[in-house]
Amino acid sequence: MHVHRLTRRALLKGAAAAGVAAPWVVPSTALGNGEKSAASERVTLGHIGAGGRGRGLLRGFMQCRDAQPVAVADPKQQNREGAATLIKGEAYRDFRELLARDDVDAVVVATPDHWHVPIAVYAARAGKDAYVEKPLGISVEQDLLCRKAFREAKRVFQYGTQQRSMAHCRFGCQLVRSGRIGKVERIEVVAPNGGSGGSTKEIPVPPSFDYDMWLGPAPWAPYTADRCKPPGTYWIYDYSIGYLAGWGAHPLDIMVWGSDADLAGPYTVQGTGVIPTEGLYNTVYDWDMKIQMADVEVTFKPGGDSTRFIGPDGWIEIRRGGIAADPPSLLKSKIGPGDVRLMESRRQDQNFIDAVKSRSDPVSPIEDAVRSDVISHLCDIAVRTGRKITWDPQREEIVDDPEASKMLTRPMRDPWTL
Repeated sequence: MHVHRLTRRALLKGAAAAGVAAPWVVPSTALGNGEKSAASERVTLGHIGAGGRGRGLLRGFMQCRDAQPVAVADPKQQNREGAATLIKGEAYRDFRELLARDDVDAVVVATPDHWHVPIAVYAARAGKDAYVEKPLGISVEQDLLCRKAFREAKRVFQYGTQQRSMAHCRFGCQLVRSGRIGKVERIEVVAPNGGSGGSTKEIPVPPSFDYDMWLGPAPWAPYTADRCKPPGTYWIYDYSIGYLAGWGAHPLDIMVWGSDADLAGPYTVQGTGVIPTEGLYNTVYDWDMKIQMADVEVTFKPGGDSTRFIGPDGWIEIRRGGIAADPPSLLKSKIGPGDVRLMESRRQDQNFIDAVKSRSDPVSPIEDAVRSDVISHLCDIAVRTGRKITWDPQREEIVDDPEASKMLTRPMRDPWTL
């Protein structure tokens, strides 16, 4: 690991930012973990994106064994300076300056969705490992390119689907994969719904906000009160595909972890949904999707947040808040020597740090991130085209539909490119 020594300039910069009115609280374990390790054993981190989710991730990584946050990048001055004060490190408006540092081993990407893959790809090419918040890209092309970049650079990628680090989620998936309900016949996936609205009235950009950098590769658009904050960042098509992926990433990832159904030959995606025609928000909501994967039928609808696996011998439902089964006795079953055992992780952030140090795959690798995110994109394409989409997971392409195939890519605003 790189040895990071804070310079006098960095300390002064952090002190100068201390007066910024930002919602930052310095924990007793600031500047790293409670169990101090030698500087040479620490993974030095750069945090890109320090808004709501970014703040939470930063505090989490500060508690991790052998983790050392040293720098932060964010186009919003208050975000970056508040974070820099917290870690007594450097603050950057432009993430590329952070990536240029030789003393940063890995980055944590918690930006709006449209920046996830571009920054991750730039990081991999700069020799950095990356923890990337879900969802993955804003197109299938971005997903596949991200996987290619990390494979070629041989860098560690961790997806921010924290449910893989919850013991009950791992236990439920192990039961399914070990055959406790028999062969899976049906999977019911539920995620929170999107919505409409949002102000389209143009207002001045705050002077402390680099709006052009925030937009990055997305099309230029006038600044409004609702554009650059949730739910706008999740429900505007230039930056995301809505909760089909933004929330769907969690229960769809559990579907992937608990079943390999989507690895079988070509499968179909069809369904309906509402696309708002007024207001700022224009991603799909009220969707009702049916996905046929070989002999496994998957339904994907809005509602709560769950994945139910159904077989001839019962069902197992996994939620972030718990697990249920029918018959209930399934949950008393033990995972034996001959059963499937999935990777154990108690914390998503610590699992990433451990993987960086050991140069091994983490619990949520890039391959699985692509598998679940592609499903979200195919659902979006099926709703927007109004017809059934056939996907070949071996060739990773839409079959016999040139119009739909064009929707697998998105243009990037100059000068940004991958």
